[in-house]
Amino acid sequence: MCGIVGIVSSGPVNQQVYDALSLLQHRGQDSTGIATSDGSTIHMFKARGQVREAYRTRDMRSLLGTMGLGHVRYATKGDARNEQEAQPFYVNAPYGITLVHNGNLTNTRELTEELFHIDRRHLNTTSDTELLVNVLAHELQAQVSGRDFDPDQVFNAITRLHERVEGSYAAIAIIAGRGLLAFRDPFGIRPLVVGRRTTGLVGAEWLVASESLVLESAGCDYIRDVQPGEAIFIAPDGEMTSRQCAANPRLIPCSFEYVYLARPDSVMNGISVYEARLRLGNRLADTIAKYTPMGDIDVVMPIPDSSRPAAMQVAQKLGVEYREGFYKNRYVGRTFIMPGQEQRKKSVKQKLNAMSTEFKGKNVLIVDDSIVRGTTSKEIVQMAREAGANKVTFTSAAPPVRFPHVYGINMPTRQELVAHGRKIPEIATELGADYMIYQEVADMEAAIIEGSDVTALEMSCFTGEYVTGTVTPEYLAWVEANQLS
Repeated sequence: MCGIVGIVSSGPVNQQVYDALSLLQHRGQDSTGIATSDGSTIHMFKARGQVREAYRTRDMRSLLGTMGLGHVRYATKGDARNEQEAQPFYVNAPYGITLVHNGNLTNTRELTEELFHIDRRHLNTTSDTELLVNVLAHELQAQVSGRDFDPDQVFNAITRLHERVEGSYAAIAIIAGRGLLAFRDPFGIRPLVVGRRTTGLVGAEWLVASESLVLESAGCDYIRDVQPGEAIFIAPDGEMTSRQCAANPRLIPCSFEYVYLARPDSVMNGISVYEARLRLGNRLADTIAKYTPMGDIDVVMPIPDSSRPAAMQVAQKLGVEYREGFYKNRYVGRTFIMPGQEQRKKSVKQKLNAMSTEFKGKNVLIVDDSIVRGTTSKEIVQMAREAGANKVTFTSAAPPVRFPHVYGINMPTRQELVAHGRKIPEIATELGADYMIYQEVADMEAAIIEGSDVTALEMSCFTGEYVTGTVTPEYLAWVEANQLS
């Protein structure tokens, strides 16, 4: 999971990209980067850390041009500590291409071999984004004939890229002096939306981003989502063309975007994240009522912030008082996306504080959006006990996470997942809770897609079924042996 943005503007683009990345900070906090195009010259700056601390005035002044892209990184491949693996990535031929990518490629071993032995291209990192930009560059080079540039060359290259690359990818690239390219994998696993604004006599300005809230903040009208398998190309003068480049595209977006990753004020694939979380709460309330005696619940409390909509609906539907028992320190990042288990554990108590007046002597039902490793959940249950709770029922608006996620979320090994190999009562014991209740898989899917044109979700971490059809037990074993969380 990362956040990406690309902008074609009539004026300087550096501050616009910076502002957009600030809004996408919840999608990654390991590193950030911006690239701009000033005619045929590419300017780039990238650094470790969050947006507000990474860029200085001198860095922003060097990012000249009216076309730009940016990235906030949450490491799922490579080394989170390696600044070389921060995005964007750049290759100088053909034309000069810089690219940002959200997702995770699942055939990196095969692509690495092909690029070295067949394409004769050099890789300097273990990042799958460097693989992706080199595949794009190689296929575009194969399409170039003569001196004239034609967007059809780009679309033909993306068709070949879809044939070679497996996994999830939403990507934005600048082709120096030619325009901005955005494309999405044939399953549309990771999100990508397009917006436009009109600026007087100049014409259309365009913005492509991971989430729709970026469009709204920039004063753009939401046009549509980039379709699965589609590529769009925007020339410097604002002319936009598009083509479906995949043979059999099908929209199967990631369920975890709606459960946890995206901001609630975003709309992706025609689904409001906030309304999806409200519906998740309604469904969860039915399951809670089925399995928990109502006398065992005095108050319902959310883990701020992403579980708040679901918790409000649980309280309303059960007819139980809703209270805010945990206070959040907003200057600590999201613990789930921090690299390394020790860092996550250390950050829980820095992030949350339990107010004893809301817990003392009460039977508390705590609602979280999901439970992955259990690190945060275990600490939260302990905090509730120390604050004086009588009984603690812990609930999750998502089903048990039992399988690795290989499409862009950092859950590479089964052993680190608290639900792997455990029945639900055993999970409750592991977390220290009196009761443990999870959302049903079918209820989660129905709640998210209700009222939309989406017919299926990518739910592999809950079901073990991988939509691309190319994830084998051998590949999962390789990931577990070679990738640290």
